[in-house]
Amino acid sequence: MDKTAPTVGIELGSTRIKAVAIDAAGRTLAAGAHEWENILKPGGVWTYPLAAVDGGVAAAYAALKADWRRRTGKPLRALAAVGVSGMMHGYLPFDRRGRQLCDFRTWRCTITARAAVELTRAFKFNIPQRWSVAHLYERILDGAPEVRRIDYLTTVAGYVHWRLTGRRVVGAGEASGMFPLDPATNGYNAAYLRKFERMTAGRGMPWRLADILPTPLAAGEDAGGLTAEGAAYLDPSGELAPGAVAAPPEGDVQTGMVATDSVAPNTANVSAGTSVFGVVALEKALRGCYPEIDVVSSPTGGMAAMSHANTCTSDINAWVKILGGDYGRLFRESLKGAPDCGGVTVVPYVSGEPIAHVSVGRPLVVREPGADFTLANFMRASLYSAFATMVMGFDILSPEGLKIGAVTGHGGIFKTPGVAQRYLADALNASVTCMETAGEGGAWGMALLAAYALGRRAGSSAPLEDFLSKKIFRGAKKTKLRPSAAGVKGFRKYLERFRKALAAERAAGG
Repeated sequence: MDKTAPTVGIELGSTRIKAVAIDAAGRTLAAGAHEWENILKPGGVWTYPLAAVDGGVAAAYAALKADWRRRTGKPLRALAAVGVSGMMHGYLPFDRRGRQLCDFRTWRCTITARAAVELTRAFKFNIPQRWSVAHLYERILDGAPEVRRIDYLTTVAGYVHWRLTGRRVVGAGEASGMFPLDPATNGYNAAYLRKFERMTAGRGMPWRLADILPTPLAAGEDAGGLTAEGAAYLDPSGELAPGAVAAPPEGDVQTGMVATDSVAPNTANVSAGTSVFGVVALEKALRGCYPEIDVVSSPTGGMAAMSHANTCTSDINAWVKILGGDYGRLFRESLKGAPDCGGVTVVPYVSGEPIAHVSVGRPLVVREPGADFTLANFMRASLYSAFATMVMGFDILSPEGLKIGAVTGHGGIFKTPGVAQRYLADALNASVTCMETAGEGGAWGMALLAAYALGRRAGSSAPLEDFLSKKIFRGAKKTKLRPSAAGVKGFRKYLERFRKALAAERAAGG
């Protein structure tokens, strides 16, 4: 393998597929992206055609290649390592000949409430509507024709990894969004598997659930390598050689943990993009079962509590486009707004929100008759609303005594210095740190996991936490903002109005 070959991470996000090439120190060498958008089909099915997945991955990699040539003057013919991340959860089933059996159902679908409730009650462990097992069980309850023909059920990241390597595996974190893991074994929870088999007994399923799910792997474990077929899939031009080490494919939650150095217990991060999730790496299991809180795994298999909201920046993006397209100017304008947004409230939901018990999204702007309806207050309300639902989820965990002392922010919303970071600090009443890499995104986090896998293959035994803190983030430039008393009070007042506005949101969605 060429020692100058980069490590590449690819992430299939909700609105963009991004590819990033890094060196051994984690520095970005080249990047490429491909824009895409999900489709809403009848019955509340948010989906992407599989052809869009295949073409989008190739397009993002082609853009990366072009950027590499611009920067280096050389073609990109070999990779040292590669990793794929994507939107967690969802339902992507295949038959034994590798044929897709029905539309890919994404995390955004909120059509599995019956299954999620039944599974949560049976396991006494929260199974959100987004999780793969909820989609599968809902299809079984519906008598869907494809379920008896399933040979392999995976996620979008697991699918692309399968195409690149031929291996039916996913990372521990990605697996934990399909079916609960047992942290003691890093495998699927055996007791819950038995309960699932009992719940589906007599329905004629010719498979056992454990046999159709991908194998979970912890960070650094052997997930195969880039095959000749995989190289042609990634780079149809034929220039890319096979042989790159492949990392276990991970979810966007886990790449967010990696990109913010938040894998170790008691660290926390907020990743904000099309959706937003706050993740706290747990030192011990939660005592209660909370339908609004996901318990997932870190890339190493440790437990983490996640508050997830389906909508974060989608509504902001739409308004910024109408208002001239200058994110920095509009974000900075929001700082002139009142701490409680002057009576202006924004509900940004473009899809259902389980934490808020909203099944159908209808973006709303609500203002009191005497509200100070200015651009500054409207933009501040829009930015508050990006975090409001996630904060509602963390509020639910107050009986656990979970303290969020410090948080690392990650994602494009933090690119404008001192704006979203300040509002998040006030929203969580905790200090928020942003690194200079805050806008790098999940593709960069996945590239770091691929670099870690490469090191492990070469004989390194360092834990992932040490690899990140001592090699990647040592000396990283950081900015830290603490909450202000006025900001905390203003956000809480805003959140009271936000909760009340949800009644109108539910009515608008029918």
